[in-house]
Amino acid sequence: MKISEKFDLTGKVALVTGASKGIGQAIALAFGQQGAKVVISSRKQEACDEVAAEFAAQGLEAFPVACHMGSEEQIAQMVQKIQEKYGQLDIVVNNAATNPVFGPLHKAPGEAFDKIMEVNVKGPWLLNNLAYPLLKVNGGSIINISSIEGITPGQGLGLYSVSKSALISLTKASAREWGKSNIRVNVICPGLVRTKFSEALTSNDQILQHVLGKQALPQVAEPIDMAGLALFLASNASSFCTGGVYVADGGYVI
Repeated sequence: MKISEKFDLTGKVALVTGASKGIGQAIALAFGQQGAKVVISSRKQEACDEVAAEFAAQGLEAFPVACHMGSEEQIAQMVQKIQEKYGQLDIVVNNAATNPVFGPLHKAPGEAFDKIMEVNVKGPWLLNNLAYPLLKVNGGSIINISSIEGITPGQGLGLYSVSKSALISLTKASAREWGKSNIRVNVICPGLVRTKFSEALTSNDQILQHVLGKQALPQVAEPIDMAGLALFLASNASSFCTGGVYVADGGYVI
């Protein structure tokens, strides 16, 4: 077998949350280009439809499903729609996240803590649990998108960092429990990537220069820079990889 065949996703169904923009959209497109049928999920149906239309224009298959990752009911409905549409699910990418506060921990309101944990940790946990029966049929891959903030907390991002650290731990616990069901679970920790989500950091020159000064590679990543790693973890090329924490941060945490 050629190594390139290991990266082929033909016949696979992949779900990517937060796929209407940024890292999620780049990962979804990479999967589609490698032959997967991709479920495009985000909070707003219109945004999902727009991305699905872009896929169709390229001759790729996408199924747009709106879902708020803070709603257990919507998560369950999404999994049910996928089962009804395809009868299978092989890859789950938990990319959707939120961070409504920036500042010191002692000034963060309780409702912000609840919202961050609900979307960034509980949502992926619920989705993975609901997807488990489908994933174990043919063996599946779960890819959680954490952050270097989950490894080395940054100033002003305390609650977000806590949630991303919890997601890393969830990845390891899931990998340990689900390996016998032939489900692999890995986590990607991106550094600074140029997205709307990180705009508050990339648009502040002082913060930007501070981050770039700590990186081995003095540049801001683009969303597509995360797609190759996600493709590796989704495909058979990583068939012996589970419980791994993969950092893609330009050398920030060295």
